[in-house]
Amino acid sequence: MTDPSAAPTVEEELPRIRPADPGDVDVLHMFVVELAETEQFPGEVTARAEDLDRALFGEVPVAEAVVATIEDEPVGFALYYSTYSTVVGRPGLHLEDLYVRADHRGSGTGLLLLTHLARVAVERGCGRLEWWVLRTNEPALRFYRRLHARGLDEIEVMRLDGEDLRGVAVRGPR
Repeated sequence: MTDPSAAPTVEEELPRIRPADPGDVDVLHMFVVELAETEQFPGEVTARAEDLDRALFGEVPVAEAVVATIEDEPVGFALYYSTYSTVVGRPGLHLEDLYVRADHRGSGTGLLLLTHLARVAVERGCGRLEWWVLRTNEPALRFYRRLHARGLDEIEVMRLDGEDLRGVAVRGPR
């Protein structure tokens, strides 16, 4: 996640946000790898471009993405998917990834991506736009706090994966 608080100068073209299309899959995959490296994400990126293609444009898409471009060059993206809150009784959006290339940070691109997603959420009647941020990503945390996003102390993120996931799946009820 980036810290895109500065506005572009008069000479710079404003970033444009557009829906991702199948021709963007390779650059989106490259951005995912760059994001993981930037955040020093633990573990290796095992997702392939084909996985993103299937998730975004397959028979049953499970996610959506938008691409930020400057002069038609992709400089960032956001990938998100629908959620539902039984407590709020409304749909929501979960922002999985927001990334702006290092040489375009501070251009306002990240803010435009987040603003775009907030508008999508409002247009769809969502009660929430949520995302996770690594605790070590201080620039992103500062940026989000300036927007009045709040961390949730009352929720612990839990995960089953790999062998543990398969083990629970085969055990079933005892």
